[in-house]
Amino acid sequence: MAARDIFHEAVRRALEKEGWQITHDPLFLQTGGVEMYIDLGAENLLAAEREGEKIAVEIKSFVQASALYEFHLALGQYRNYELALGKEEPDRRLYLAAPADIYDRFFTLQFIQEALAYNQVSYFIYEPDNEVIVKWKK
Repeated sequence: MAARDIFHEAVRRALEKEGWQITHDPLFLQTGGVEMYIDLGAENLLAAEREGEKIAVEIKSFVQASALYEFHLALGQYRNYELALGKEEPDRRLYLAAPADIYDRFFTLQFIQEALAYNQVSYFIYEPDNEVIVKWKK
């Protein structure tokens, strides 16, 4: 099993604050002879607009020197997880979780926005210190 991201607990608490019930920590998938661990699996049973919705969350901190390099890794991982979820749990939407400071200085760049749209990445932005989600993008 992979090591947890440094903001794992902050993201977990932020999701719980929004009414998500953590169902898997981590979410284990096995498909095509490969085992994968997505950071979190959750369901929202409370909010009317999200009732019964299931998600999987891959948490990224982007703390390395090159945000672009980490983005390349995260995007590849996201695409592989998305493929596996489509086979094993097609009713679960995958989200990439990134910290607000990275969103402000990197995710807002034109090319990164184009790459996210082109690859149809669903993501949310979290504030690790306050343990809140500040933006959702499907």
